[in-house]
Amino acid sequence: MDKKRLLLLVGLAAAVVAFFVFDLKQYLSLEFFQASRDRIDIYYAAHPIRTAAFFSFVYIAVTALSLPGAAIMTLIAGAIFGVATGTLVVSFASTIGATLAFLVARFLLRDWVQTRFGGRLKPLNEGVAREGAFYLFALRLVPIFPFWLINLAMGLTPIPTWTFYWVSQIGMLAGTIVYVYAGTQLGQFEISGGLIFAFVLLGLFPLIAKKVLERIKARKVFAPWSSSRPSEYEYNMVVIGAGSAGLVSAYIAAATKAKVALVEKHRMGGDCLNTGCVPSKALIRTAKLLSHIARSESLGIAEASASFDFADVMNRVQRVVKTVEPHDSAERYTALGVDCFEGSARITSPWTVEMKTAAGTSTLTTKNIVIAAGARPFVPPIPGLEEVGYLTSDTLWELRELPERLVVLGGGPIGSELTQAFARLGSRVTQVEMLPRILMREDPEVSALIEAQFAAEGVRVLTDHRAEQFKVENNEKMLIAEHLGQKVRIPFDAVLVAVGRVANTQGYGLEELGIGTTRARTVETDDYLQTIYPNIFACGDVAGPFQFTHTAAHQAWYAAVNALFGRFRRFKADYSVIPWCTFTAPEVARVGLNESEAKEKGIAYTATRYGIDDLDRAIADEAAHGFVKILTKPGTDSILGVTIVGEHAGDLIAEYVLAMKHGLGLNKILGTIHIYPTLAEANKYAAGNWKRGTVTQGQWAFLSAFQSWQRGAFGLGAVLAKIGVLIRDKRPAYPTAGSD
Repeated sequence: MDKKRLLLLVGLAAAVVAFFVFDLKQYLSLEFFQASRDRIDIYYAAHPIRTAAFFSFVYIAVTALSLPGAAIMTLIAGAIFGVATGTLVVSFASTIGATLAFLVARFLLRDWVQTRFGGRLKPLNEGVAREGAFYLFALRLVPIFPFWLINLAMGLTPIPTWTFYWVSQIGMLAGTIVYVYAGTQLGQFEISGGLIFAFVLLGLFPLIAKKVLERIKARKVFAPWSSSRPSEYEYNMVVIGAGSAGLVSAYIAAATKAKVALVEKHRMGGDCLNTGCVPSKALIRTAKLLSHIARSESLGIAEASASFDFADVMNRVQRVVKTVEPHDSAERYTALGVDCFEGSARITSPWTVEMKTAAGTSTLTTKNIVIAAGARPFVPPIPGLEEVGYLTSDTLWELRELPERLVVLGGGPIGSELTQAFARLGSRVTQVEMLPRILMREDPEVSALIEAQFAAEGVRVLTDHRAEQFKVENNEKMLIAEHLGQKVRIPFDAVLVAVGRVANTQGYGLEELGIGTTRARTVETDDYLQTIYPNIFACGDVAGPFQFTHTAAHQAWYAAVNALFGRFRRFKADYSVIPWCTFTAPEVARVGLNESEAKEKGIAYTATRYGIDDLDRAIADEAAHGFVKILTKPGTDSILGVTIVGEHAGDLIAEYVLAMKHGLGLNKILGTIHIYPTLAEANKYAAGNWKRGTVTQGQWAFLSAFQSWQRGAFGLGAVLAKIGVLIRDKRPAYPTAGSD
């Protein structure tokens, strides 16, 4: 730090220290003003300009040094000077002081902060450079953060000084007027209608300012399209996409008697019905039956076998899809009051959607738009992949011949589920994952358990293998992967690409409207699932952050309700309790934090584990494997997260989802009767293990002494002595994993 910065820092520190050491804050209080009111009024009457100048100087100093007292001084200004003069004095003094604080922060810290954190601050810097004035105006008008913090923080950004000054002057003016007016009433120091009105105004101002800001922002974003705004609308809502999110959005709109149109380019039901959840679970069910037959000896059957045609298996999958299809059909939703269209949609303005169907092109006018365009499998640009041909979770269901050798590219939930299913159906499966383990979102022990199960079923799992090239050698398809600096050659007959899914954000007008995307390549929305346009919302896979059918339906409620009723009340999308399940065998279900995430985020926890190999029903079902692991806040029964690995884990997790959603702890689960013998008892036994872990050595010693006294083994004095042990020795009698 150079001499100029050092001298300034020392001077500022000395001024701040002096303020508190000499208790100067007492002079910036309503009590001091009330006691000195008469003298101040007399002096102001005799020397109005001098009084205003001195007051301004003190106000500027307090604001520039970020000292407490500016709000009180604003009230006092109203009491001394009245509304007009008080507003004038405070408006300029506060803005000058804020700008000085801004310049001090910029001079002392900006270079260091930008040099050290420039990479991380790049998005913020670009945002400030692009619309810093409006952003600052919003902060000034609706004080989400204290003004002194805004002054210092903005000094670290590239916003020009003059822009900071004039935006602050205008942005703080409305709040200044409200506070100064309140000061004119407080100056009377008596209950009056004006005083009550002033307090009401102070309370309502942030809400009013927020609404005004929303209107200003809406006018700004709608301005380029104002000429195309229709005078009336054909629909209350147009929904683009008929997957889970789109269907639920349309259902809610129709249920509230809104006129709604639903446009789907491919098939009603979207990915979940046609290529995702429904067909994959149908395939897994058949594969599970074959696995039971393969281990029939463990169930007391000496020999069992099954013959099948893979084409019949895949036809059965399609039959399941057809059976479920009416739930998501155009006929059903039409009967519910939804206008269903099969065709492509393109947003041409915030209120119009161009629709192309077999009947031709038409334009729908609508008050609101919900984007539920879903996602598609991501296909990485690996050399040779297009030439050898590949399958995805979308195209897999067209297979009618079982691949003898299948490579599954990807170790996430989709890749792992299909890896095991095809292995059980008879393919020789090699699963290739570039990361150190499969199912990276789960704890390492979960990945290890599933990988061991795969190996036992004949799957070759290759982690830390990066796919580099596909080619044909000697009429044989070959994957060349890199592993620890070595080339690994993997021959195959078919390759399934399952490395993730990417949101559908192109081809329906987002670019033209300027609706941006996030780093995760999903549509950018706020906490209410609203895009930059107040009447355009996004939900489901296209919006993220989770790509689950149940999350899409969950988001759809918020998108639809906020679109239809947001002018009266809006709801923030709640992601506090999001469960999911990977349907391998054993299943892996989770809600909330796991240990890896808790450690990464520095969250203290106590981990309690119950091994399902101990559960009577699991033993009877030859499914005695897996575990329940619960993370709780230390010293409480409050649940932070649960991981279940085992048979029907996706069903068992529901009890914990309910508990976390409604704030129920493990004591409630422990006190709930669970039917014997069921797998659900694992939840109660896990809670029991937690309870045992809360018993200390001292409590155990006291209970032992108490029971001995009950039997007459020794006197009351011994029991009292054990109470001392109870107080001193708080070590867990049964330590649990993760306890500190």
